[in-house]
Amino acid sequence: MTTKKETTMAERKSPSGQIQYVGTGRRKRAIARVFLRPGEGKITINGRAAEDYFPTATQRMRITQPLQVTDATGKFDLLVLANGGGLNGQADAIRMGLARALQDFNLELRPILKKGGFLRRDPRKRERKKYGRPGARKRFQYSKR
Repeated sequence: MTTKKETTMAERKSPSGQIQYVGTGRRKRAIARVFLRPGEGKITINGRAAEDYFPTATQRMRITQPLQVTDATGKFDLLVLANGGGLNGQADAIRMGLARALQDFNLELRPILKKGGFLRRDPRKRERKKYGRPGARKRFQYSKR
């Protein structure tokens, strides 16, 4: 019997040759691909620092929640490619992608991430506009005469 190191499906080598873990997150119309690499905690989103990309502290806090819950705050660098939706949707998509990448890094973190609700996709989406109405649910003003 030969012992072979088990590699997860999302563990890949980056172009520079280092190991990285990949997770994809979605929320509303936003999609985020998160590349988790061993490092000192630098977060890069679409080529910009997280402080430049997300203007509010709430959004920046939301994307780092899975790292805080698993006590991995300064251990990884994040490279994120996010598109679609707005900033809040992208922040939640990044959070989900990061949780999935952490789960691929260490499967023992799954119960912690699952309990925090980071692995569950928020199913709410924009409701479509209906015909005969100005929006999805709004109605034109009623006029008696």
